[in-house]
Amino acid sequence: MYFDLTDPLEQKSVYSKLVGGITPRPIAWISTVSETGVDNIAPYSFFTVASVNPPVLSVTQVNPSDKSNKDTLSNLLATKQCVVNIVSHELVEKMNQSCANYPTNVSEFEAAGITSEASKYVQPLSVKSAKVRYECTLREVISISQEPSGGQMMLLDVVGIYIDERVLTDGYINPIALNAVGKLGGDYFVTTQSIFELNRPSI
Repeated sequence: MYFDLTDPLEQKSVYSKLVGGITPRPIAWISTVSETGVDNIAPYSFFTVASVNPPVLSVTQVNPSDKSNKDTLSNLLATKQCVVNIVSHELVEKMNQSCANYPTNVSEFEAAGITSEASKYVQPLSVKSAKVRYECTLREVISISQEPSGGQMMLLDVVGIYIDERVLTDGYINPIALNAVGKLGGDYFVTTQSIFELNRPSI
């Protein structure tokens, strides 16, 4: 089947066709703090590395229909700081609970029972059990569309990286030890336990 996205009727179902095919997507569990000191944490699966030199992460907010920005982006615009916590399998239930539509004045850390600790260089809290965390400052926000379901791309400068020594092997992050979770379409997730290796070809 071919779906013509110039047809307004097809545009209504484009979300499921994008997130159902572009998988698995890594999850950025982003902690921020509001101007009034409320700690926030929420997961985003439109997430990747944008640059290595300088180190920059890319996370996209899909605009909600009832307001202009989610708390994460509002907090980032106000404070310019965040932590991207990587979700290992043992954290998936708390990550999922943090998706709930809590009021802005409620901390997901408290509501979902997420144990935190102070970050080193930025003000937002880190998830204590996260085996890999990226402390970041906001570089810029690229607005692709202000419409509902439009994208706001947050480019984040990485200023520090925490890695639990237990997931390091010869100085590299061991994907089996990290056991990160990825997002599929619908309510489905995937772990990285079933992996295989292919050597890069040489000509």
